[in-house]
Amino acid sequence: MIFDPIFLLFIIPPILLMLFAQWRVKNTFGKYSKVMNQRGITGAHAARQILDENGLHDVPVEHVEGELSDHYDPRARALRLSTPVYSGYSVAALGIAAHEAGHALQHAEGYVPLQVRSLLVPAATLGSNLGWIMILAGIFLQITAFAWLGVLFFAAGTLFALVTLPVEFNASSRAMAMLTSNGMIMNQEEQSQNQQVLNAAALTYIAGFLAAFMQLIYWVLLVTGMSRD
Repeated sequence: MIFDPIFLLFIIPPILLMLFAQWRVKNTFGKYSKVMNQRGITGAHAARQILDENGLHDVPVEHVEGELSDHYDPRARALRLSTPVYSGYSVAALGIAAHEAGHALQHAEGYVPLQVRSLLVPAATLGSNLGWIMILAGIFLQITAFAWLGVLFFAAGTLFALVTLPVEFNASSRAMAMLTSNGMIMNQEEQSQNQQVLNAAALTYIAGFLAAFMQLIYWVLLVTGMSRD
């Protein structure tokens, strides 16, 4: 069952999309990390300005190692930017910093999808790691209820990927609105460039959800067939 060729039909298309999405993110970031933003400010400066304008003076903007490792940590209430974004003066740095600041605003406002995603983290981690093992064990031992429990665990990871979509789309929407309203984006061309950076990042989350969803469908069909047998 591990080498079931039908499984490949479910997983290869989303994996190809994920690879394309990752390539597009790196390619788009690489392209616009070489284009300086016209305001001449760093990503750290942009993030700090957005946070302060929204009353989040207590949320620090910190430097973190790595590339494309930028994130907002709701537990520490800290915004962390990688070196190319934190110290960079590029269009890409501006867009990504604003996007992460958007997550900080979501947290401060109690944005419901973000709260739901945070609650799902433990179940999603457990389900993604153990769900498929439980399914295969249930099928091997012919314990249908245990296999369905594995499907339920795996579904938690799929639900997490689904809830991530509005969280990320909303953060990008906030980013563009804030960059435009406070004058950090100087013209239509720069707005288009920032949008391309954010759209490329969004595709990775879509691909992640599709991969999880297609796997879930496969497991459901497999256990359903087991139940009929």
